[in-house]
Amino acid sequence: MSKGHWEDLAAKKRKELEASIPQEWRIPDHLLPPADQDNVIDVPEKSGWFTPEELAITNQTALQLLPKLASGELKSEAVTRAFCKRAVAAHQLTNCLSETCFERAITTAKKLDEHLAQTGKPVGPLHGLPISLKDNFNLLGLDATVGFASHVGDPAKYESVLVDLLREAGAVFYVKTNVPTAMMIAETVNNAFGRTVNPLNRRLTSGGSSGGESALIVFKGSPLGVGTDIGGSLRIPAACTGIFTLRPSFGRFPTLRCRSGMPGQEAVQSVNGPLTRTLADLEFYSKTVVDAEPWHYDPRCLPIPWRSVSLPSRLKIAVMWDDGMALPTPPVTRALRHAVKKLEAAGHEVVEWSSKDQPDGQKLLNRMFLADGGKAIRRELDRTGEPMRPEMEMYATARELSGFEYWQLHLDRQEYQKRYLDRWLQAGIDAILCPTTPYSSVENGKFRHVGYTGVYNVLDYACISFPTGITVDKSVDVALGDTYKPLSDLDKAIQAEYNPDSVHGMPVNLQLVAQRLEEEKCVKMCKVVLDVLS
Repeated sequence: MSKGHWEDLAAKKRKELEASIPQEWRIPDHLLPPADQDNVIDVPEKSGWFTPEELAITNQTALQLLPKLASGELKSEAVTRAFCKRAVAAHQLTNCLSETCFERAITTAKKLDEHLAQTGKPVGPLHGLPISLKDNFNLLGLDATVGFASHVGDPAKYESVLVDLLREAGAVFYVKTNVPTAMMIAETVNNAFGRTVNPLNRRLTSGGSSGGESALIVFKGSPLGVGTDIGGSLRIPAACTGIFTLRPSFGRFPTLRCRSGMPGQEAVQSVNGPLTRTLADLEFYSKTVVDAEPWHYDPRCLPIPWRSVSLPSRLKIAVMWDDGMALPTPPVTRALRHAVKKLEAAGHEVVEWSSKDQPDGQKLLNRMFLADGGKAIRRELDRTGEPMRPEMEMYATARELSGFEYWQLHLDRQEYQKRYLDRWLQAGIDAILCPTTPYSSVENGKFRHVGYTGVYNVLDYACISFPTGITVDKSVDVALGDTYKPLSDLDKAIQAEYNPDSVHGMPVNLQLVAQRLEEEKCVKMCKVVLDVLS
C-alpha cells in the first residue's frame, strides 16, 4: 500500500524534527563554527553558548551524576535540560537526532525530583539520568522510522520492553538517534534524515548503524546511550568515535518490541547494548539491566544474574592481526602491536590466532542477511517509491532462499559455531584481541568491511570495543604503498583509499572478544587491558 512519495514524507519528517527543537536551545548562527570546520567537539566549551553549570553537568559521566541525582545535590530537571541543550547542539553540528520528546522528558524529570523530595529515596539505580536511544527503540507516540520514509507518521503504540525496564530504574528519555536505512549500512545515512557525521572530524563517519548515538555521546550530548548490533552496529560506531560499547550475547538484555529493518530475520540475532565514555559506566548499565531480571520482561532473556568473576593472574590472549579478508589500516595495526607489547611486558601470555575461519563466518552472515532475497527492505522502499541506496546494492540483486535452503543455512551456522568453539577450547585462551574495524574512522561513504565484527555476531560471542589511547599520527601511520601484496580486492581498495592526512588525530579502538555469555568476564578482562595500556 502506497503512503505517498518518499521525498514528500522525508521533507515532512525533517520539518517536524526541526520544529520540535526549541529556539532557546539552538546555538545562534553567529556562534556556529563555519561549515568547513572539521572538528567541532570543543564547540560547547568555546562557543560561549553554554553556562558554566550546563558544562559542569554535561561533562560528567553517568557514574559521576547518579550519586548526585540520588542525593538531590543535582536536580533531574537541571540535568535533563542541560543534556537536551547539548543534544540540540550535537544535532546542529552532526545531524545525529531522529526524534525528540523534550517536554515529556522535563515532565518526567520534575516528577522524579518531587518523588525524591517527598520520600527521600530515588526510584531506582538510574534515578533522574537522561538516556538516549537509537531510533529503533519504540517510545509511545514517536516514530521509529529506522531510516525508511515508509515509517514516517507511524507513531509507536507501545514501548520496547527495555524502555519499560529502564524507566522503572529511573531513566529519563529525551531523544532518539539517527540510523542508516534498515540499520543495514556501516555508516549512518538514509534518504529521510540524511547523513550523520563524526564530531571529531565531520569529513569522517561516526559509523553505523548506531552512529547517531556515537556522535551524540562523544559530543557529550548524552551521558549514556543504547544502540543495537547485528553485524557490528554498536562496535563500529564506538570505534569510529573512540568510545566504549558491549555487544552482549543474545538473551542477556531484553530485545522485545523494537522495530527491525528486516523483521523476522533471526538466523543472526540483533542484540542491544550501552555506548558510554567510560568502561565503569558500561559495567554499571549492564549490571543494572541484568539486576532488573529482564527475563520477567522478555521471554527470550536468560535467567542469568550479573556474576562476579575472578580472572587468572596471567591471562592467555590470542591476537588476530587480520581477518584474512582485509588488513587493518596502519594506525590500527600499530595500536594492536602496542597492546600486545604491553600485555606481554605485564606478564600475560599472548598467542597468535589464525584468521582461517573468519571468511566462512562472513559468508554465513551475508547469506543470513540476504536470505529473503532483499524482500523485506524492498517492500518498505516500494511503499513510497524510495530508491535503494547504493550502499545496499546487494539487497537489490539477492536471490531468495527456499525453506529447505534456509534450514541448511542453520545447519551450516551450527557446524561453524562448533568448529570455532573447539578451536577456542583447544587453544585454552581467555579472549581474542583484534581490530574492531580496519579503520580508526574513514571518510564519509568509504566504509567497506564489517568482517571483524560480523563474524562474532554469527558466533554470538560477548565483545567490547574500547579506545586504546592511541591516536592516528600521519607521520608514523603512513600508507603501505605499492610493495604491499593485498589479501583480496577488498583489501586492495581499503589500502588504496587509506589517507593518513584525513584521519590524523583520530582515536583508535580495538575489540576484545570473550566466549558466548561471558559479558562479566569480558568487562573484567577489558579492565586488565586498559590498566596495562595506561
